[in-house]
Amino acid sequence: MTEPLTYLAVDGGNSKTDVVVGDSAGRVLGFMRGPGSSPHLLGVPGSIALLDSLVRQVLGSAGLPAGTVLDRAEVYIAGADLPVEVDILTKAVGDAGWAHEHRVDNDLFALLRAGTSSPDAVAVVCGAGINCVGRTADGRTARFPSLGNISGDWGGGHHLASLALWHAARGEDGRGPTTALTTAVAAHFGRATIEGVSAGLHLGELDKERINDLSPVLFAVAAAGDPVAREVVAKQAREVVALATVAARRLGLLDQAYAVVLGGGVLAARHPLLHDAVVSGIQAAAPQATIGIVADPPVAGAALLALDSFGVRAHPVESRVREAVRTAATG
Repeated sequence: MTEPLTYLAVDGGNSKTDVVVGDSAGRVLGFMRGPGSSPHLLGVPGSIALLDSLVRQVLGSAGLPAGTVLDRAEVYIAGADLPVEVDILTKAVGDAGWAHEHRVDNDLFALLRAGTSSPDAVAVVCGAGINCVGRTADGRTARFPSLGNISGDWGGGHHLASLALWHAARGEDGRGPTTALTTAVAAHFGRATIEGVSAGLHLGELDKERINDLSPVLFAVAAAGDPVAREVVAKQAREVVALATVAARRLGLLDQAYAVVLGGGVLAARHPLLHDAVVSGIQAAAPQATIGIVADPPVAGAALLALDSFGVRAHPVESRVREAVRTAATG
């Protein structure tokens, strides 16, 4: 009887990294979670060193000898945005020797596969940042550089949080319209005024990392009806729709049935003002599109891409892998 093929699946994000070892029979043999592994944060050597440590740990948890070379590695990393970055990381993963064959790409492709098995699909992530990719059955892809302001990006949780503070400050001193964000943001930092917040952040009395926690404050103020906050949310919705629509247009999908996968903390929260505007905007541009929020961890998508490469597409196997990864990631 032929032994099952083995694989390594990696979802390396900015804040966390998930690693799975499994086989073509649909078994998940090991799971490990570690800190963020984006080469934008650690550099390529640092990223590979962290991943190598996690791979050694997950092999041990799977009961495999140290140094086991698996049949396939599917490695998806935040920061693999430009072709040259993908090439550099592909070589580095090959040199690490984790598997006989490997593929490296942006982590959005793992999220896309986690969200749908449809060969024609587009994924938009809006978490700390924002990005979009698309694919078709014939192998074509659409992607964006996703390098921040220098590549035209707008939005994501960190950007929305900074805008909440920006509008709060201008609403308080009169340079902008009056907004309930002023009171809400000041309360978030425990200060009476935004001027006090700004001074506290500048002098180091307040932790600047807490700015990134303002995204939920923005959505709460918007839900309560504040016009300034609502316009920021509306612009975020337009940006998500633009990404999804442009990617689908590049791939010739707008007039066809295809899947749109939405992921990341901002979109997964399903804030009604944002979610409803995104869904209606995409449907207006692509009436046959099916829109869904990804439910499984992106590393499940990396695992399923490994099974796809083995030619394993049986629904019971895919369901088994999804359930096993979901349980491991939340257990």
